[in-house]
Amino acid sequence: MTAKRYLFYIAHNYCFEILRPLQQVMLAQGNQVKWLAVGNEVSVSYFEPNEVVLNSIDEARTYQPDATFAPGNEIPNFIPGLKVQVFHGLEWKKKGHFVIRDFFDLYCTHGPATTSRFNTLAKQHGYFDVVETGWPKLDELFSTPKIANVGNGKPIILYAPTFSPALTSAPELFDEIKRLIDTKEHHWLIKFHPKMAQEWLDKYQTLVCDNVEIIESSSIAQLLQTADIMVSDTSSVIGEFALLNKAIVSLNNRAPGDYLINIENAAQLPAAIEKAFLADEKLKNAIKNYADDLHPQNDGNAAQRILSAVEHMLAHGKTAPKSKPLNIFRNLKQRKKLGYWKF
Repeated sequence: MTAKRYLFYIAHNYCFEILRPLQQVMLAQGNQVKWLAVGNEVSVSYFEPNEVVLNSIDEARTYQPDATFAPGNEIPNFIPGLKVQVFHGLEWKKKGHFVIRDFFDLYCTHGPATTSRFNTLAKQHGYFDVVETGWPKLDELFSTPKIANVGNGKPIILYAPTFSPALTSAPELFDEIKRLIDTKEHHWLIKFHPKMAQEWLDKYQTLVCDNVEIIESSSIAQLLQTADIMVSDTSSVIGEFALLNKAIVSLNNRAPGDYLINIENAAQLPAAIEKAFLADEKLKNAIKNYADDLHPQNDGNAAQRILSAVEHMLAHGKTAPKSKPLNIFRNLKQRKKLGYWKF
């Protein structure tokens, strides 16, 4: 098969973990891969020496990729290539997950929970295809080792709240988490979303002590493997943790199911944590059923399935009957946002 040119279009640091497994299989099969970072929320220091980074939209257009991949919600039409959505998280309950913005030709879904909805949307809109591939970020999750020498034998809690002001548990749980930390009964690992408000980053930093670590690495797989339970809210990382068949305490989850120990106020946190550590068979079965619906293919080959789906579309075209809409208004917004007015 003729080598292809692929482009990764990124606007946030979380994209690295999602796209690198895809880059690995692409390069292994003789394809070219280049990255284009837009906006000011990507840390250029995260790029590895062997990764090819384009410096401008003009360079991306000159590159003429066969397909462009985005974990985010947008790819402007002046970026060439088939537009492929790989998603930035598993949490489909968040506002906007099923909003169709007329940017993408192919949606690579994770499991029945999302595939069925996107198949319905594909029939309604008629211009994009849907293929259930799994999520490339998870390809290394199950083989990633735990962090060595953490916790001094204490049970380990991962606190991973979302950043959204409407959904985050960070303000409400702060005092109770501080109190629990002071008991020294657990070892806490705290991982914030890259977009968490600075106010809460600073406040939680004051809690760091011998049984509290705030992890700033872009990778979360090792944290998920290392923790015994998780405390969160409506964060997308809940789904990733559930795939490891571990119990999760959530504060006011947007759509709580029986796989979660959902609480409504901070005072309920200690009892919920105790219940999570002593998860019964009913809870364990609920977690497994949820995980199977969310992301059933845990063989580490999601990236390869995405690449195969893209190669098939490049070779045979879309099965969708309609052409993609011009999407003039949103693309003008993209031009303004990126300051790009060349046609």
